[in-house]
Amino acid sequence: MRFVIQRVTSAKVDIDGKTKGSIGKGLMLLIGIGKGDDEAIADKLISKMIGLRIFADSEGKTNLDLSQVGGGLLLVSQFTLYADCKKGHRPGFTDACDPQRAEELYGYIVRKCSESVNEVGCGEFGADMQVSLTNDGPFTIILDSDRL
Repeated sequence: MRFVIQRVTSAKVDIDGKTKGSIGKGLMLLIGIGKGDDEAIADKLISKMIGLRIFADSEGKTNLDLSQVGGGLLLVSQFTLYADCKKGHRPGFTDACDPQRAEELYGYIVRKCSESVNEVGCGEFGADMQVSLTNDGPFTIILDSDRL
């Protein structure tokens, strides 16, 4: 499982010209789900992501986590995080989880995050989405379950 985490001042996801989810200050996550991923892996990444101390304190040091700044989460599924570009110029996606299981895990991630964070917005699994954000910093972190 892979999370691309961006600290934002605002973010939104639109589908067919209508805003599906939006947040102010917080974290925008692109979520890639790979073969063999499960709820235990999701729980581990969610816990790590929510606890990341990547927001500035009163002295400007990154010492605060999402809850300490009252931030929101915008969660967007993105199977292309499992693109394999080793051969040729056309990415392959054989390492991505099958769509049915990936949608189940994406729903699980949304539910689990909603238990811990007051403001949670999300995209729509498998939809053509337009994501807009203002990256704060910029500050971007990649969490990969294979590296935790």
